[in-house]
Amino acid sequence: MIVNTLENKVRNYDRFPKIAAGGRDQIRRGWAEIAEEIGAAARRCGGKGPCARLIVETYTGLHDAEVVHGLKAGLPGAHWLFTRDIFLPEDRINALMAPFLGGEDPLFGVYAPLSMEQLLDAELLNDMRRRMSGADGLVIVYGPGAWIIAKDADGPANILIYADMPRWEGQLRQRRGEVGNLGLATRETRASLAYKRSFFADWRICDGIKRDTMARWDYLLDTTVPADPKLITGNALRKTLGELCSRPFRLIPFFDPAPWGGQWMKRVCGLDPRETNYGWCFDCVPEENSLLLDFSGALVEIPALNLVFYQPEELLGSSVHRRFGAEFPIRFDLLDTMGGGNLSLQVHPTEDFARRHFGLGYTQDESYYMLDAGPAGAVFLGFKEAVDRAAMLRALRMAQRAPGAVGFSAEQFVNRWPAKKHDHFLIPAGTIHCSGAETMVLEISATPYIFTFKLWDWGRLGLDGLPRPLNVDRGEQVLQWQRDKDWVHEHLINNLQPLAAGPGWREERTGLHASQFIETRRHWFTGPTPHPAMPTVQVLNLVQGREAVVESPDHAFAPMAIHYAETFVVPARAGPYVIRPVDGCEDQPCATVKAFVRE
Repeated sequence: MIVNTLENKVRNYDRFPKIAAGGRDQIRRGWAEIAEEIGAAARRCGGKGPCARLIVETYTGLHDAEVVHGLKAGLPGAHWLFTRDIFLPEDRINALMAPFLGGEDPLFGVYAPLSMEQLLDAELLNDMRRRMSGADGLVIVYGPGAWIIAKDADGPANILIYADMPRWEGQLRQRRGEVGNLGLATRETRASLAYKRSFFADWRICDGIKRDTMARWDYLLDTTVPADPKLITGNALRKTLGELCSRPFRLIPFFDPAPWGGQWMKRVCGLDPRETNYGWCFDCVPEENSLLLDFSGALVEIPALNLVFYQPEELLGSSVHRRFGAEFPIRFDLLDTMGGGNLSLQVHPTEDFARRHFGLGYTQDESYYMLDAGPAGAVFLGFKEAVDRAAMLRALRMAQRAPGAVGFSAEQFVNRWPAKKHDHFLIPAGTIHCSGAETMVLEISATPYIFTFKLWDWGRLGLDGLPRPLNVDRGEQVLQWQRDKDWVHEHLINNLQPLAAGPGWREERTGLHASQFIETRRHWFTGPTPHPAMPTVQVLNLVQGREAVVESPDHAFAPMAIHYAETFVVPARAGPYVIRPVDGCEDQPCATVKAFVRE
């Protein structure tokens, strides 16, 4: 057994990985510089005065008052038009979205197949077009759907500014009550319901315009950091995204507390020790993570999803792109229960259930890779032999009705397996599971990440002080009762297969189960380790060793340092690479875990 305690770790985790993007001359910072650049762009059309319209298309989640105030101060005399004035009344928008939001269901819905046009009043939209075309001087159209108003209108040329917002920052603003949902002036008082609406509707609608216009952006505006706006040209952005598909890179990880959260990440990842706990780290979820572009010290944060939208085939590989479209199908995240509690006892929907009930093309197959574990570390996985189904479901429903008064004896029905560092537990959809206390999990999974049916949450409350929603009725429909102790032991725990070896390295397959589309490989190494080119995107984590370097054997990209527990992405177009240890492999080998989509 390899011992790796908190005391012998040296903190070097990079919480803000930067991507070199260009020089300081390629960025405008602060509202004064931004307004000067935009005004000059408008005047470059010719003539003495502004002869272009400024179209500021916005993602949901912006602090609109700050953006408008900043631009107005630097562009006096402009005629402003706001798309908020042409949205349908709130009751009609709510009615349009209601069929996709699951009614009273606090968690689940269906992705809304709505467009921005459907949320706008057609008569008011045409009137705004007429006012825009008839206005004298500089016209600025601002808000979600601004591009729809301007794209077919007669008159001067359009300068398109896309004001983006990373989803994680948008969520934090929703939690603080600072921003509302798309097209609504009334703010949802429950942050969980605001997030649900964003997930199933708002983000999809805004992404439709983003994908349609990205190739046309003249500028990208980043207001993620309040009072520190940055502007870059669309050409600079697209150039950086294009280059990024030829080299490894990291996303900005984000950390969040949880009712079961632990203390491991505080120490290893250098987090705020004053926080009660941290349970989550999303470090490769492009739908919600960001990229941090470095223009000689001036940093621009953009959603990582922009890369998926702009260069899907170059990033994912042609076969993955054909199968999943412009979606990133692999998720890496960290779950910390060291000094915390058990995760909820749960199950993920089978693919058939996910397709029929949620309109998903695939489901959340996953696995738990143990980055670390205490002496009492364990994983709940699969049923006890000859489990009494009726008794278990009856006990779960009694506990669901009175979570604070009636308990549920999980170990009476579910296997509890001891867990140690580097164990790999495979969890195909339909398998009952739960990571226990005293574990530090690298969760490797497919991406539909909110579709989890919680069966039991140990009688505790959520961070909002309310009971966490349980889904016993849905869970009953997908539980695979035949996955008992013997089946789990044979198929789902440390299912290792040696594959290859060379001087100072060896490779083994660790999973996933044959029913899952993700393959995982582990490399142990004390010297340079070759990774051949693959026609698919790969996601890796340094699961042992203080630091390693990822290099191109033919110098196709600059070397990149990777530290313990950091996740990184290797695009399909990046070609072959070598990983070599820098530190931490003197007494024991370093190790990476790599995931990719099976052909």
